[in-house]
Amino acid sequence: MILKGRVWVLGDHVNTDAIIPAKYKFKSGDMEELAKHVFEDLDPALTSKISSGDIVVAGRNFGMGSSREHAPRVIKAAGISAIVACSFARIFFRNAVNVGLPVIEVKDVNRHFKEGDVASIDLEKGVVRNETTGIELKFSPYPEFIMSIMKAGGLTTYRKSLV
Repeated sequence: MILKGRVWVLGDHVNTDAIIPAKYKFKSGDMEELAKHVFEDLDPALTSKISSGDIVVAGRNFGMGSSREHAPRVIKAAGISAIVACSFARIFFRNAVNVGLPVIEVKDVNRHFKEGDVASIDLEKGVVRNETTGIELKFSPYPEFIMSIMKAGGLTTYRKSLV
């Protein structure tokens, strides 16, 4: 499973309210509608710049805050294909896996990408490559059962395929 897209760089400690502001997430359950406001508090123009397949590169503790699945669901609905960060809040990490949004931890990844670079991610081999600079970074690939969830597009779809 290889993902490739343009990079958007975010900082450290991006919390779930910065991913989808509370003023929106409690007004609608429509993820496509909520996706229009993803990262709005970080950069009001970012939502309109995101294209399907784009990749977020971030610093430490991405997804801290609320334990609701809104944040990874909205990121996925906005068209982001994966998030690569130095570290993730554990509940965000698990919620992202549940909804089929690849989240990859790579030490100091934010030092190797600039906004607008193109990244490729080989989830099975454990390689993130900055296609713009040629730098390759290694990470531990997902265990087989998590790869199965990712390939299915999320835990719900994966479970249905077992029946």
